[in-house]
Amino acid sequence: MPTSSGPQAGPARVLGTVDAVAIGAGAMLGAGVFTVFSPAALGAGAWLPVAILIAGTVAYCNAVSSARLAARHPESGGAYVYGRERLGELWGYLAGWSFVVGKIASCAVMALTFAAYLLPGWEKPVATAAVLALTALNYRGVRRSTLVVKVLLVVVLAVLAAAIVAMVLSGRLAAVAQVEGLGPWPGSFGVLGAAGMVFFAFAGYARVATLGGEVRDPETTIPRAITLALGGVLLLYLVIGTGLLIVLGRERLSTTTTPMVDAVQVAGFSWLAPVVVAGAAVASLGALLSLVLGVSRTTAAMAADGHLPRSLAVVHERFGVPHRAELLVAVLVIGLVLLTDLRGAIAFSAFGVLVYYAITNASALRLGADEPRPPLVVPLTGLVGCVVLACSLPLPAVITGMAVLALGAGLWWLRERFALRF
Repeated sequence: MPTSSGPQAGPARVLGTVDAVAIGAGAMLGAGVFTVFSPAALGAGAWLPVAILIAGTVAYCNAVSSARLAARHPESGGAYVYGRERLGELWGYLAGWSFVVGKIASCAVMALTFAAYLLPGWEKPVATAAVLALTALNYRGVRRSTLVVKVLLVVVLAVLAAAIVAMVLSGRLAAVAQVEGLGPWPGSFGVLGAAGMVFFAFAGYARVATLGGEVRDPETTIPRAITLALGGVLLLYLVIGTGLLIVLGRERLSTTTTPMVDAVQVAGFSWLAPVVVAGAAVASLGALLSLVLGVSRTTAAMAADGHLPRSLAVVHERFGVPHRAELLVAVLVIGLVLLTDLRGAIAFSAFGVLVYYAITNASALRLGADEPRPPLVVPLTGLVGCVVLACSLPLPAVITGMAVLALGAGLWWLRERFALRF
């Protein structure tokens, strides 16, 4: 998150629209799609498609605001940089803090998703083992290559396609007209809280917004890629979410932790269940490896800037990794795995990421008339949407998220007030 020091050579502009769309879709289509629709259905019921549309709209506004800010501030750091430059040091710090907190919770979600699909009933020990194993890999300097990202995307798409085909062939989707309507309105908090949950599954779209130095004709390519990637993923989520709702029904969908497996079994394709389990496991481990890697580097970078204890920035002499930061992240993730469940982890992660993008949109509102700013309605809708969705999440997640945010603000105040240096 914090900016990297020193001048850096710009990457070659070799990516076209198709490449940018693939990168964006690959960043969004991960383990979240295998699990997020269950907690969302708990709040929205049959209004789940509406919640998906709301989440997609907010994600689109966030991506456009991020793209315009990235064009103005091309250095790495995201909202950590945007908030600092446009709103002040505290807001940049809170953006970085929210990012780290939200992504640590995302690590717990990925680990719990892996465990729920692989060995139901043993989620916590299996998730803990997964975190320890991938931390050990990262400790030795293992990286996720571009090839791995592409392979994961193909695997996830293939599994999702198989699940969709199974649901269609079940004959239940053809009876959609006979479904007992949308049912009673679950209340604004029900639908908006569900949208906040679904927002978690869109995480990763900002990768498109930060490709300015890598794509050809970025002023045209990036907006087009954002629209195509988000539009395609939104359509896929609508198909999957609606299909799960019809095939499983509201009650079963809202109570299961493995909706995709349940769907193919109910559809009469039980032989597909191991394929779905394998796909979910691969997607979850791939996302977990990437998240642990990214969060530990972000933590180390914030430590190097003095926003966290500087000892966390120490790099291992042999393996060349910030090993102390990696170990701290692993401990925090395991703590979340042991203290919360899948729904709670998703909600807490969504809260942190929504705060991060609220600061992004607020920063975009400060762009001048002579800068590449988006139409006013975009960052305004994104800012209001992020705040409303964050506040509509389950109350325990909101309270915990606010407490953690206040803790971060308190540490910043102490550091500034007493000139403390970690």
